[in-house]
Amino acid sequence: MKKTLSFFLIFSFFILPIAAQTKPRARDLGIPFDGETGQYNAITDVKGVEVGYTTLISGDGKKAIRTGVTAILPLGKDFKGRVFAAWHTLNGNGEMTGTT
Repeated sequence: MKKTLSFFLIFSFFILPIAAQTKPRARDLGIPFDGETGQYNAITDVKGVEVGYTTLISGDGKKAIRTGVTAILPLGKDFKGRVFAAWHTLNGNGEMTGTT
């Protein structure tokens, strides 16, 4: 169990970000899209969309535990209504903590 967890952590924090940085974008491969990219070519270029995040740090030094969350607010932080949402089963069993 400990080896599996160690592998998962190493894969998640080191291998996946490297793979994501070297993957070509669709436009780079010649796939056509309507319109132009925004100034930053990011989700925050879309009018009304806001992105927020927080990082929680518990402890000090090398043993500090860091965790966080990123929230995408499609209609801005002042919107008080409802929007459609969904989730996807990430491990095939539907047992991801907090999803259901």
